[in-house]
Amino acid sequence: MPAKTPRTYQLKVALLGVKPPIWRRILVPADLSLGRLHGVLQVAMGWTDSHLHQFIADNTFYGTPDEDFGFDEVRDENRYRLNQLLRSEKDWLKYEYDFGDSWEHRITLEKILPAEDKGLLPRCIKGKRACPPEDCGGIWGYQNLLEILADPKHDEHEDMLEWLGGEFDPEEFDLEFTNELLVRYAR
Repeated sequence: MPAKTPRTYQLKVALLGVKPPIWRRILVPADLSLGRLHGVLQVAMGWTDSHLHQFIADNTFYGTPDEDFGFDEVRDENRYRLNQLLRSEKDWLKYEYDFGDSWEHRITLEKILPAEDKGLLPRCIKGKRACPPEDCGGIWGYQNLLEILADPKHDEHEDMLEWLGGEFDPEEFDLEFTNELLVRYAR
């Protein structure tokens, strides 16, 4: 029986509930484990991997099983490959990061491409807007933060700038920098 031909997946990762949209288009090996995909998503979106996460596909949860936290029914994300869950273009799964802020992402398989040199993967090929800062309170907290930052006369404006550690541009997305980080992650 011939070996399966390796493939590259083009994924669109969209943060749900935020307007205007925040998203990334990434290329990854089709056989990437969900555990490694988590790391790629953290880098591509701009998160800091400071919170729990899970993938959800067909009402099945994948993540890090932990009986102490009641996650014993979660399937081990390191034992499942992306191409086991996404088989055809337009298939999708959900990725939730930070159960407190509940950042939900929809990961859609846009294209199945011929294999690329795995040394060039993962790679981000496009994206829009900055990822919300960690621990800002989910969608509603993020919207509130943006309103405060937009109004220099707001009572909390200076406090929010201090909390952020300086300026924050919600429109900024640096593709080159994201790919530099992905190269470091892949090593």
